[in-house]
Amino acid sequence: MSSSTVAKRYALALFQIAQEQLKLEAIEEELRAVKTVFTENKELNSLLENPKLTAVKKKTLIQESFAGVSAPVLNTLLLLTDRHREDQVVAVVDAFIDLSNEARGIADAIVYSVRPLSEDEKTAVSTSFAKKVGKQSLRIENVIDNNILGGLKIRIGNRIFDGTLAGKLNRLERELVR
Repeated sequence: MSSSTVAKRYALALFQIAQEQLKLEAIEEELRAVKTVFTENKELNSLLENPKLTAVKKKTLIQESFAGVSAPVLNTLLLLTDRHREDQVVAVVDAFIDLSNEARGIADAIVYSVRPLSEDEKTAVSTSFAKKVGKQSLRIENVIDNNILGGLKIRIGNRIFDGTLAGKLNRLERELVR
């Protein structure tokens, strides 16, 4: 079974529990924090991947490291450890976020701009582009990129909307070269 299929199964089980307990948003936030720990803390990953470390010690490490998370999240992490799937934690979190976003009609968007966007601007972008991708709203991450000169470049899933000055200049250059 492929690793993405495995991650989706664990994520679906956790998603169903979160829905039953009406804790979807809280569990999603906890999982985002767990993902940050696993992506930024290479020492934790190397410890969990160490074959000399017993399963009991790995579980103790997980319990101590994530003592503040809810029972469903902690139990999922412990189950992944029991099944030697520690390397799947980030994939499980990503799959859970996808399920959660789909259920709530939300999409994640990365907005590239020359300067930080105000909350009003983020709301306007969310309202405008959510309709184009068939969602109710967008969760916007603003990335500052001085190379775009002006305007916005928006990435939603695998779609890119390029309204930047640099993009327009590149398109104009391609037209002139023809």
